[in-house]
Amino acid sequence: MSDKNYILAIESSCDDTGAAIIDGNKIISNVVASQKIHEIYGGVVPELASRAHQQNIVPVVDQALKQANINKKELKAIAYTRGPGLMGSLLVGGSFAKSFSQSLDIPLIEVNHMQAHILANFIEDANDEKPTFPFLCLTVSGGHTQIVKINNYFEMEILGETIDDAAGEAFDKAGKILNLPYPAGPIIDKKSKIGDPTKFQFAKPKIEGLNFSFSGFKTSILYFIQKEVKANPNFIEENIDDLCASIQHSIVNILMEKLKKASDETGIKQIAIAGGVSANSEIRQRLKDGETEFGWKTFIPKFAYTTDNAAMIAMVGSLKFDQELFTENTVKSVAKYHI
Repeated sequence: MSDKNYILAIESSCDDTGAAIIDGNKIISNVVASQKIHEIYGGVVPELASRAHQQNIVPVVDQALKQANINKKELKAIAYTRGPGLMGSLLVGGSFAKSFSQSLDIPLIEVNHMQAHILANFIEDANDEKPTFPFLCLTVSGGHTQIVKINNYFEMEILGETIDDAAGEAFDKAGKILNLPYPAGPIIDKKSKIGDPTKFQFAKPKIEGLNFSFSGFKTSILYFIQKEVKANPNFIEENIDDLCASIQHSIVNILMEKLKKASDETGIKQIAIAGGVSANSEIRQRLKDGETEFGWKTFIPKFAYTTDNAAMIAMVGSLKFDQELFTENTVKSVAKYHI
C-alpha cells in the first residue's frame, strides 16, 4: 500500500474542465481542457459549457492520472467543486466525483471554489513563501471581486465585495464596447503596455466602506465612447492602446484603493491575491509596489494557479483530508456558495 495521500480533484464551475492530483501540498499533475466555443458568443453559454464538460471530464481525469503516473486504485479521496458556479457545469463535475468515489470506496470532499482560489497560495510551488494567518486576500475573477480576511484555512471573513459587476466583467464589458474579442481581459492587458494610462478619465464609483461597484464605471466608458465615435468614427481604432491602458489603470486603481483601506483598517500587512483577473500584469505590479509604498508583504501565485484550475481544488481537498472533513454523497451542488 502506498504511503502517498494521492487525491484527485475535479473543477467544473464554469467553462474549463480541470483535473489534478495532489500529495500533501505538492501538485503531481494538473490538466485543463478549455472551451473555445464561447468566444463566438462573447461570453459563456451555460448549456454549451455543461455539454462540453460531459465530453471532457473522462479524458481530462484519465490524462491527470497518466501524467501523475498512478493507478486510480492508489487514490485516497476525490475532491470536487461544489460551488459557486454554473449549475449545469457543477452538476457534471459533482456527479462524476460522487460516482467515482463510490466506485473506489474512498472519501468524497466538497470544495468552495472561492476558498480554493485563496488557498491556492499554499500549493508547494505557488509562491516562494506562504502567507501566515491572519492575512488579507484580494480575490478578483470574472464573477467575483472580494477582499477577504483569512484567519485560518477554513475561517474566512468577507470584508468587502462587489455589489454588481465583478472586475472581470468590467474588463470584458469594456472590451465589448471597444469591439475586442472575448475574453477581453488579456487583450486589454497586452495593449495597455504600449498605451498611456492617464490619457482618458472615467467615472470613479463612490461606494462607502470596502465594497466595490463597476456598473457605473462601465456605463461611463460606454457614454464616452459613443460621444467620441459620433465625432470621429475611427476614434476607437486610433486610440485603442491608450483606451485599454486608461481603462485598466482605472479598474486597478479602484481595486488598490479598497485593498489599501482594508489593510489600514485591519492593520494587516500580509496581502495575497487570487482569481483569474489576478493574472493581470498591472495588478501584480501594483501589489508588488505596495511592499515599498505601504510596508506590505505580498503573495502572488504563479499564473497556472490563478485562473480556474483543479490544482487549487486539490489543495483544499488535501487540507480537508488531513482533518477528515469528508462529504456525504447526497450533498447538492450550489450555484451560490458563500465563504
